[in-house]
Amino acid sequence: MTKSLLIENSVIVTMDADRRVLERGYVLVEDGRITAICVDAPAVAPETERIDAAGMVVMPGLIDTHAHAGHMLTKGLGSDSEEWMTVTGRIYAEATDPDFWAAEAALSAAERIKCGTTTAALLFGGGPDIMRSEAPEAAEAHLAAIAEMGVREVLAIGPNRPSAASVYRNYHGELYNEIVVSTDTQLAVTVALIDAWAGRNDRLQLAVSLPVFTAQELEDEAVFALCRKARALAREKGVLLVQDGHRDGSIAANDARLDLFDANSLLAHCVDLTDADREVLKRTGAKVAHNPSALMSVYARCPAPELMADGVTVSLGTDAAAPDRSFDMFRNMFQAHRYHARYFCDDTVLPPLQLLEMATIKGARALSMEDEIGSLEVGKRADILLINMRQPHLWPPVDPVQRLARFANGADVDTTIVDGRVLMRGRKLLNQDEGAILDHAEAAFRVAMKRAGLD
Repeated sequence: MTKSLLIENSVIVTMDADRRVLERGYVLVEDGRITAICVDAPAVAPETERIDAAGMVVMPGLIDTHAHAGHMLTKGLGSDSEEWMTVTGRIYAEATDPDFWAAEAALSAAERIKCGTTTAALLFGGGPDIMRSEAPEAAEAHLAAIAEMGVREVLAIGPNRPSAASVYRNYHGELYNEIVVSTDTQLAVTVALIDAWAGRNDRLQLAVSLPVFTAQELEDEAVFALCRKARALAREKGVLLVQDGHRDGSIAANDARLDLFDANSLLAHCVDLTDADREVLKRTGAKVAHNPSALMSVYARCPAPELMADGVTVSLGTDAAAPDRSFDMFRNMFQAHRYHARYFCDDTVLPPLQLLEMATIKGARALSMEDEIGSLEVGKRADILLINMRQPHLWPPVDPVQRLARFANGADVDTTIVDGRVLMRGRKLLNQDEGAILDHAEAAFRVAMKRAGLD
């Protein structure tokens, strides 16, 4: 970590309570936190590192509230989404080992750094209900790699559906044995990982993931018992409860049957909601991760503008990084605008500032981290981006908020800083060998493809 860092001569988009934009200012960082934001140069020690950000916009790091670990190495597989789902499940269950998860994690973190996503919430697995929580080794490998890369992450660990045919392969070199996975074992592994990582790295948090169940499924006693255990675990440990795929009455059903939700609940997608669903979100304080580029948003609609009008916290997620999308949050801001503007036939829906809020301070609120990240304010952690605005597609130099939300993309990020540590400068990763990350990921990918019989 850089002990003292001064970013000078920049436009500053603070995203603070007043949503201040400073046309020319300075941001001082000391011991990983912001200690000054000002229009006049502050007095600093001679050894302070300086970054001249002339021509840049300085803004908070982007926050992706819904993505998946593993998906970086299943991009492009299958001719359509259904085939991709089948192939991904086969790879996760039958072809991965801790090295796969470490290589994929480093690749995922590298993409996030390069497109300005300083914090992401990921489910550990996914696709067709294949969560790698049958043993701790895969998650430990993922977390160790993320810690080395220096980004901030919330990793959601949890069980499969009780009805899932959960037989995984545990590899020992070329040999393997098969493991029949139980939800009780997965919950026990989740507890062990949460305890093992508590206080170990303050950039990394764990959460509890739980599949989404319909009202009919909740009548099954095994399903009901699993949900009660997951709810109790999340509340006992004081961590987020994360669910992927709520739709069409499922929120109301889970609230009525289980009292499942509170302000530490993060619900992804939330499409085709009923009036009862919306009332539960308003009453319980549960947060929503809206994923405009996800397949669920193709087949159904998340009423994000309406929910925000109700006072519900709605953040942005990428659902990345497969089968057909990236971690680029700028693309998702633009897509969210077009998605809802087209629905309402009104291009004033989701104006630029509101989109930027969803990708920063609302994302922090969705992760219960708004006191620490999501805006540039004195006392907060120094998760900061420098965006190179001196480019044709970002010109002329007026209204930086509009240019960021409407025209920017991940490749415009010049510098990425997390906890005051510069992870990328001039689009070059610092202290990491990007070529080695790519080579390791390719090797792990080829091993997994061979094991799955897909090479």
